[in-house]
Amino acid sequence: MLRIRKKRWLSGTLVLLALLTLLLPSALLPQAEAAQAQTSGIDAVLVADVSNSMNTSDRDKISNEAMKMFIDMLPTVGDKVGIVAYTDQVEREKAMLEIQSDADKSNLKDFIDQLGRGPYTDISVGVAEAMNILSHGADPSHSPMIVLLADGNNDFNKSKGRTQGESDADLAKAVKDAQAKGIPVYTIGLNADGKLNKNALADLAKQTKGKSFITDTPDDLPQILSEIFADHAKLNVVKLPSVTGNGSYQEVTVNVPNDSVLEANISIMSSKPVQVQLTDPSGKNVNLNSNEAKLSTSKSYSLVKLLKPQEGDWKLRVKGAPKDSIDINLLFNYDLQLVADPIKTKSYTKGDKIDLSARLENGGQPLQDKDLYADMKATLIVNDKDAGKSEEQPLKNTGSGFAGTFEVPDNHNYELIIRAEEDSFYRESAPIVINAGGTGGSQAKPTTPPAANDKPFPWLPVILGVIALIVVAACGWFLMGWLKRKNRGFVGQIIVEIRDENTGDKSYPQYKKLASFRGKFHLHQLLQLDPELKETEKYIFTPGNGDRLIIRNTAGGTLEKSGRAVDASSGVELKNGDRLSIPLQQADKTILIEYLV
Repeated sequence: MLRIRKKRWLSGTLVLLALLTLLLPSALLPQAEAAQAQTSGIDAVLVADVSNSMNTSDRDKISNEAMKMFIDMLPTVGDKVGIVAYTDQVEREKAMLEIQSDADKSNLKDFIDQLGRGPYTDISVGVAEAMNILSHGADPSHSPMIVLLADGNNDFNKSKGRTQGESDADLAKAVKDAQAKGIPVYTIGLNADGKLNKNALADLAKQTKGKSFITDTPDDLPQILSEIFADHAKLNVVKLPSVTGNGSYQEVTVNVPNDSVLEANISIMSSKPVQVQLTDPSGKNVNLNSNEAKLSTSKSYSLVKLLKPQEGDWKLRVKGAPKDSIDINLLFNYDLQLVADPIKTKSYTKGDKIDLSARLENGGQPLQDKDLYADMKATLIVNDKDAGKSEEQPLKNTGSGFAGTFEVPDNHNYELIIRAEEDSFYRESAPIVINAGGTGGSQAKPTTPPAANDKPFPWLPVILGVIALIVVAACGWFLMGWLKRKNRGFVGQIIVEIRDENTGDKSYPQYKKLASFRGKFHLHQLLQLDPELKETEKYIFTPGNGDRLIIRNTAGGTLEKSGRAVDASSGVELKNGDRLSIPLQQADKTILIEYLV
């Protein structure tokens, strides 16, 4: 039996469908409006390349399964979805449909199953049409997004005279429009034939502040879709252990930690059909097509959605074929926002002290679950708008919120953001604007009239003072450089797999985002501190220049980069798409990693 206890659940799986809150960029809104927008729905356009080349890059029609799973993960009512199927032209499309019932979801999934293939490809056509659909059918109170499923390659019809330059220009125009409207494009690269143009897809996602992912198997879908939604909802995704089928029902305990859970999605991935049963905390069997829970199935997944579930332990029983790997993801939808108390609106000056406080709110009310605060840490992010630099200061966890004091360091304008974080999620407050520019330090100070008899200028003390200042400045420069290196952040993500050298079996790929690390981290942290893999502590990651990553073996030794042995004692640089194989001596396993920006 697998048991997910309350503590572990809160630190590990506060995942996915909180995605459907926090979707409008709070930095673009006033504080009150941003807090309200955090609970808004979404307007999504699913864009799929249906050219003939996808017969090899997407042999199993993973794109169809991904789109259907996306739809099943959405709440039962409220959100809007559109679909674009393109080649070098729009083959089929469905305007924004507001989901009001299970029938609406079935309508969208039936449309996806009917999509065919056609010749030629022009990625700009699909993205531009998605922007057109959002421009004409989006709800202003919702947060828009685009999910693109493609191999990233173009194939133009020569008889039409279409050129790569024209396509690039049209794509750039659509990207500029998306940037202006704050619409992220998330890309899922389909790579069954190994001909993926991942750089084009990664660049498209980066320009629009989306994320880029790669897959060649339906097994990756739950993790990828979780990452997409988590990026919107400010969550840290943690993959749960797999279950191996044995022909009998196996029980998984799903703990609903409090009554603030709006929905819980349980995605079940298996290569063969599974049977599912569910009981509520009272022990009563639950109808999987009722107001309590709904079961959705497709050829590669099953998804159980709990609707406003009762607090306590739910029992999920799964029956799979012998030796069949069954992956189960547990994904919560919480209505949580971090709300900062308003400060007095005035012009501040250097040295003024401003008391700050913030708290988590659920449905507009202060969060009552004090356990959720226990492991949270809060940070004040100070953005100096005049100097163009940022720094962070710790805040105090009061047990029911977060508090601290900001002392204005200079007569500049500042933007303050409070960030509260736990292992599985984080929240940020709307920006607090501090106007301390110009008024406090610009007033002329009274001068003292010169004495009647001026004394000789004290050259020696001045020279010694200048030398002392130079020494202090040099020390400060070295100290600032050291602190900058120590607190330097990371970009991108690492995909981790573990291969058992005795059996040849590989673990499920784990997607590890690096944004939460500062200065350095070791490989053992990415492996969830598994005691069996403790020797990976000697592999240290530090940030490199130009979105690169440096890995170094502090104990000396070699690893394999792109199939070639390299000395890791002095550091190996990784760029986007680089792969490493790290053999372990004590565990008889090999760690396989890929770095993606």
